[in-house]
This record gives sequence, C-alpha cells and structure tokens, in this order.
Amino acid sequence: MKQWLFAAMASCAAVGVQAETLSVEMNKVNDQGVASSVGTVKIETTDHGLVFRPDLSGLNAGAHGFHVHANGSCQPAEKDGKQAAAVAAGGHWDPKNTGQHGEPWGDGHMGDLPVLVVDAQGNANQPVLAPRLKSLGDLKGHALMVHEGGDNYSDTPEPLGGGGPRVACGVIE
Repeated sequence: MKQWLFAAMASCAAVGVQAETLSVEMNKVNDQGVASSVGTVKIETTDHGLVFRPDLSGLNAGAHGFHVHANGSCQPAEKDGKQAAAVAAGGHWDPKNTGQHGEPWGDGHMGDLPVLVVDAQGNANQPVLAPRLKSLGDLKGHALMVHEGGDNYSDTPEPLGGGGPRVACGVIE
C-alpha cells in the first residue's frame, strides 16, 4: 500500500486542475491568536482525490502532521486549563464518526492527510494527495492545520499521530 501512496504522491506534480481550486491562507498561530502569514495551500480536484499544494515558508524543518479540522476557526481556546493555539478549530474532521486517527488512504478521520514535509530552509512545497477526499465543497467551513511534530497515522503510542501543538492554520472558505 505504501508503494502506491509514494507513486501517487510523486505524480501529483503532473496532475492538472480539473475543476475548482481553493486557496487557503495559512498563518502561524500561538496561544494569543493568529500571527504572521506563512503562505498558502492550494487544494485541487483530480481523478485520484484532492491534491494539497503548499507554498509555505518560515516553518521548522522536518515532517509535520497535516490535517483538516472540524471547525472553521484558527483562534486560541482553553485546553486542559490553559490557553492553546488554534484549539477553536476542534479535532480532526471526522464526519463518519470513526473516533480514530488513521492513514489518509485507509480508515479513520476523513481529515487525516499525508505528512507535510518542510525542507532545511523552512519551506514546504511538496504536494500531498488525499485519495479519500473528492469534493472541495466538503472542506469549506473547516480549518487546515499544521502541527509541530510528525504523524505516525495511528492513535498509539500517542493520540492523533503524535503531531503535538498546532503551529499554522488556515480557514477553508
């Protein structure tokens, strides 16, 4: 299965726009609110699912959890008795109520996307394919989130893939 995913991701750059494209303005977030812009993510429809094309800068190098969240807000809110970044976005978008974090090509939250890879210069430009997501309209009114850490596509050993704090967010309109 992973070989298929890597082949599909490699072909994302060659996939053309077939329909509407959404552009999501992404901003750094902290416990005080939305800070500076880090760029945009364009979301396009293809025959293989939705492609997320990031054009981001100013992020920490490495793999980052990348998800569609339930609510269309990037505002801070209280979590575990403390103000935290972008908590108003809610959890991962889970319209089928699976209650589990999983692989973007398997079972679990519909909002589970492939990891976002940031290069040594702090830029993310590698497109990712979400094969289970087919309609841009389904995403409107939700938030697109970048987490501090990576994502193991599981709820173990840490919940929600272990991505940790939210560092960048954009509302999908």
